[in-house]
Amino acid sequence: MKSLLRQALAFAILLVNCFTAPAQQTKELRTLIIFFDGLRPDYITPEAMPNLYAFSKKAAYGKQHHSVFPTVTRVNASSFATGGYSKAHGLMGNTVFFPAVNKTQGLNTGDAENLDKINDSENGNLLTAISLGEILTKAGKRMMVFSSGSTGSALLQNHKIGNGAVISTSMIRPESLKAKVLSEVGPIPASVKPKPNTQLNKWIADAVMRYAITLDGPLVSSVWFTDPDGTAHTFGIGSDYAMESIKVVDEQFGRILADIEQKGLTNNFNILISADHGFATFIGKTNVVDFLIKEGLKQNKDSEDVIVTEGAIYVQDKSKIKTIVNRLQSQQWVGGIYTKAAKAGNKQGIVEGTLSFETIHWNHPSRTADILVDYNWNDDKNDKGYAGTSYAKGVAGHGSMSPYEVHIALLAYGPGFKKAYESSLPTSNVDLAPTILHLHQLPIPASMNGRVFYELLNSKNAPKQPALKVETIKTKADYDGGSYELTLQQTILGKYRYLDFSKVTRTSK
Repeated sequence: MKSLLRQALAFAILLVNCFTAPAQQTKELRTLIIFFDGLRPDYITPEAMPNLYAFSKKAAYGKQHHSVFPTVTRVNASSFATGGYSKAHGLMGNTVFFPAVNKTQGLNTGDAENLDKINDSENGNLLTAISLGEILTKAGKRMMVFSSGSTGSALLQNHKIGNGAVISTSMIRPESLKAKVLSEVGPIPASVKPKPNTQLNKWIADAVMRYAITLDGPLVSSVWFTDPDGTAHTFGIGSDYAMESIKVVDEQFGRILADIEQKGLTNNFNILISADHGFATFIGKTNVVDFLIKEGLKQNKDSEDVIVTEGAIYVQDKSKIKTIVNRLQSQQWVGGIYTKAAKAGNKQGIVEGTLSFETIHWNHPSRTADILVDYNWNDDKNDKGYAGTSYAKGVAGHGSMSPYEVHIALLAYGPGFKKAYESSLPTSNVDLAPTILHLHQLPIPASMNGRVFYELLNSKNAPKQPALKVETIKTKADYDGGSYELTLQQTILGKYRYLDFSKVTRTSK
């Protein structure tokens, strides 16, 4: 009798589960995150990107999404991977200084071989925070990275690889996978300049459709399209080549969406769209290295007395730090200047008129420079009508804390997200990994600085959002002939701080 009762009870529970269980089981869900390198939100139009534009109208749209400062590619690749800022993961810029590898020059993190050297010099700690790929490996899951960008930006998204893979148009790891990929996807096309690399982007899309768009594939896949960044750097924002490159990657995005639909996997994939940074037009005439040499504050480009990696300045004689800062403050092309905190947790830097590394999430315990200097910016438009001008040297680019470089788009669509929904709450690239882990019901490590963006999720049990406020931090100093004032605006959501922009004004005496 007891056996019959148990069988009846089990059958009743089965019936209940059939009618109450969610239509989509967690084990069947996959995450596909796609980065468009250098994608400004104003590129997403029906004319320039018809596929992404249509996607944006049905997706959940985070309208206050932030790039991580410094707004460069490899910092943001690392921030996505670890859910942390530079203060946590220790990748401080596109070019970094590790004297154990090179005492006189910075290392280009776009080169995976340089990352390998750093990893060896740091006893396996290329990044100093656990990554999404490592977490998935420990959980018995896989992450695969697909990239038409640099080998460095590809590797930093899953640097330990684990039981996953990195498939890029310049590198395949593990090496044992290379023959299989080239056989099944085809040989990697040659790079074409100066036109957009249509064939390389198509090859990556082919690899994604071959290995990621399947329930037998990785739990999480990240796709990195190198354009429009590559063409905009060379030819400028809105140039014919840049606009052509945008259409190329949009077409590949459309192919991936069509493949998901054709395979009947629309309800199995959560798709997230982000960028690593925005873009600004450059009008500068000098840079930090040349200025310091001209002022007699650095001996020459190869000297060890002062090492400059982009805006990070490492000073051998610490008594020179104040002099260097003061000289920079007087220059119209110089924007925000940051130094170590006067006291732990202090917003003011050790030099008058600077803000601390703490205010910009750059206070890594061992890898910070002595000074971080940014370029100034304004709202001027270029000849194609795109606003945002930086005093950096070159044609166009990114790296600074102008809103044109910080502000990017976040789009999310799939069973885990609200449909046709817009949110004005702040988000950042550090929030991607925590949200992905939450979607897959995996624990979020305390090392992650980001949050789960519950406001975009299709969930009835989301916690109440904390209070939202906008705050400005200011600091001021006099120099010979005028004064320098730095303002940093941040949006605060509970314990999370999002850097909106910094701005410098100068007043002549």
